[in-house]
Amino acid sequence: MEGPGLGAGGPLLILGLETSCDETAAALLDGGEIVSNVVASQADLHARFGGVVPEVASRRHLELVVPVIREALGERSLDDLDAIAVTQGPGLIGALLVGLSAAKALAWGRGLPLIPVNHLHGHVASLYLEPDPLEPPFLCLLASGGHTLLVDVPNHGAFGVLGTTLDDAAGEAFDKGARLLGLGYPGGAEIDRLAREGDPEAFDFPVARVPGLDFSFSGVKTALLYAVRDLGGDLEARQADLAASYQRAIVQALVRRTREAAERTGAERIAVVGGVAANSELRAALPEAKAPPLALCTDNAAMIASAARYAEAIAPPGYLALDAYASAL
Repeated sequence: MEGPGLGAGGPLLILGLETSCDETAAALLDGGEIVSNVVASQADLHARFGGVVPEVASRRHLELVVPVIREALGERSLDDLDAIAVTQGPGLIGALLVGLSAAKALAWGRGLPLIPVNHLHGHVASLYLEPDPLEPPFLCLLASGGHTLLVDVPNHGAFGVLGTTLDDAAGEAFDKGARLLGLGYPGGAEIDRLAREGDPEAFDFPVARVPGLDFSFSGVKTALLYAVRDLGGDLEARQADLAASYQRAIVQALVRRTREAAERTGAERIAVVGGVAANSELRAALPEAKAPPLALCTDNAAMIASAARYAEAIAPPGYLALDAYASAL
């Protein structure tokens, strides 16, 4: 059910913090309007490793969290705030603890309520922001680097899971595919860019169909691995075709299952959120779906503050014992 939500009584000024992976983010939200949305990405830092290194990410969050908060506040002060929201999980536990600790300190120092937010609810709540908010109910595809879910959203503060991935998430499949193709990090954006130069029908990469409304992407990743091995020295010449065919397979799997879920549930509206929602082919293949602006698809703090408007606030000192969690609840 939908939580009591601080936003029920009118617009509130909320500072949101997000440090679940490799973006250090802070945002200021006035009701449903974004006052500021600051994201310090660590993509260049982790590119040399081909993916996020948790310890490196945590240490970088420690360096960035205070400057990012200051930039997000701008000319406002902590005394102007009505509440502080922060991602509690899921994510990298060390990274999450940086944001959670900072949020606790700020809230306790000003006697403010703290609103812990589930990162996945944050992605869905990116759809509730001005200037074109989407009102529930709707069916939502949530596809990111760590999660791929189909969820039924009956109201602002809740969702029910209809299907999930049995192995790799769609974003994870893109990142791993990019590494196999010798592309940079983050892999999803690199594949999307290169795929525009290739033939999506050059290779046949089937995606496993599993029971219910679940997904499976480990098989298509293995198929790409075999194709790369078979090409050997010809890989560079066929790189764009491989990227296009691989992307087409993943996107078609997402689109088909989303439409199947809409048909089964009778959903009249569809939305797509998460980092994979920035993929150009997915947006083109699912034109009826509402998607956030590109800046709100990847991890950001505006979506966390947005979710906080419909979540339960904890008064001081009740939040001091809060802990982060790595896995989705």
